Amino acid sequence: MKAAILGYGTVGSGVYEVLQKNADVIEARSGERIDVKYVLDLREFPGDPAADVLVHDYECVVNDPEVRIVIETMGGVKPAYEFVRRALEKGKHVCTSNKELVAEYGSELLLLAKERKVNFYFEASVGGGIPIIRPLCECLTADRILEISGILNGTTNYILTRMYNEGADFNRVLKEAQGCGYAERNPAADIEGFDAGRKLAILASIVTGRRVEFGDVVTEGITGITAEDIRYARAMQAKIKLIASAVWEGESFYALVAPRMVAAGHPLYAVDDVVNAVMVRGNMLGNVLFSGRGAGKLPTASAVVSDVIQAARHADENTGLYWSGTRIVPESIRSMQSRYFVRTDAKNRQQAELLFPGLEQIDAGMEEEFAFLTGRMTEGEFAERVEELDRIYAGFRFES
Repeated sequence: MKAAILGYGTVGSGVYEVLQKNADVIEARSGERIDVKYVLDLREFPGDPAADVLVHDYECVVNDPEVRIVIETMGGVKPAYEFVRRALEKGKHVCTSNKELVAEYGSELLLLAKERKVNFYFEASVGGGIPIIRPLCECLTADRILEISGILNGTTNYILTRMYNEGADFNRVLKEAQGCGYAERNPAADIEGFDAGRKLAILASIVTGRRVEFGDVVTEGITGITAEDIRYARAMQAKIKLIASAVWEGESFYALVAPRMVAAGHPLYAVDDVVNAVMVRGNMLGNVLFSGRGAGKLPTASAVVSDVIQAARHADENTGLYWSGTRIVPESIRSMQSRYFVRTDAKNRQQAELLFPGLEQIDAGMEEEFAFLTGRMTEGEFAERVEELDRIYAGFRFES
C-alpha cells in the first residue's frame, strides 16, 4: 500500500522513520507493507533518507491513484485543510496529527470520509503518543462518560513542574523551556491554554457526538502564577496544574481549561514534566487514566503510524468514527461547582470569614496575607462573594 507524507518537519520525519525502522512489525499488524511513495515539502533535504521520494507539488500526490493513505503532519489550517479535503474527495484515507485542523473542521472532514467510504484518523492530535481517541470510540462505549479531565499540554506542565521543584519564577522557566525546545518562540497557544482547549474540544465532540467549538471552551492560562502560589500549594500538599476538563452533570455540560490546585490524592497530581495524562470517568467503570509523553518526534509519530495501520486494515470501508455538525454549546461555568483557594491581604480575614463561613485557613508562613480554602459552591456564588474582598492576590479552583 502506497502512502504520502505531507510536511517533513519534526513529526513528518518521525513518521517516515517509524515506517522504515518498524516496517516488518507494521506489515505484520496491518496485513500489508506500507511504502512511502512521496514526501511533500517546500524545502530540500540533501542526504536525508527521504530525499529520493521528496516532491514539492501536491498535485502529484493527490492525483496519483496508487496513493491510498495521505499522512498530514504540516500543522495549521492552511493549506492543510484544502489538501486533506481533496485527498478524501479522491477516496484516500487521511491520518493527521493536526489538532487545529481537527478542532475546526473535524465534523466536516469526518462526514466527507464517511461519504467516500474512507477514513479520517487523528489519534495523535490530542495526546501525542497517548492512545485516547480509539479507546473513547471503541473501548469505553458501554459507559456514560461523566468527565474527561487531563493535562493536555506538555509545555505548561514542564513549566509548572520546574516552578514547583525549584521555586523558580515563571518568566525564567519559560525562557529555559524555549531554549530546550519545549516551548515555541511565541508560546501563547501553550501558556494561555489555547492548545489544551482545542484538544478538549475534540475529546468533547467525540463523547457528545456533536460539534464542540474551541471558541466555546473557557480558557485561562498560567502566566499569572507566581512563586508565592507554589509556596501555598506546597503547604497544602498540592500542585498547580493546567487542567482541561469536560464535565457532564445531568443535562448540563461544561468545558474549561484553567490552572487548578490539585491535591496529592488526585490522579493527575503525580503527572509531571512533559508527560501528559487524560482521566476518563464513566458511570460504570469509574476513573481510567491514560498517561505518557504527549509530544515529541517519535511518540507522536508512533500514534500517527498506528492510524496508518488502522487505515490499511480497513482499506475498503469506513469505520464509523463521526460526530455531527450540530453544535453543542457548553453551559456557563457560573453554574459549575468547585472549591476555591484564595490569597488576600491579612486585613481581609474577618470579612473573608463572614463571606465564606466554614473556610479552611491555609498557612504558608506569609504573615501579611490571609489564604483560605472555601467550601463547595458555584462559580457564580464565588465570584459575587470574592468581589467584596480588597486586594486579591490569587485564586484557584481546588481539586481533591
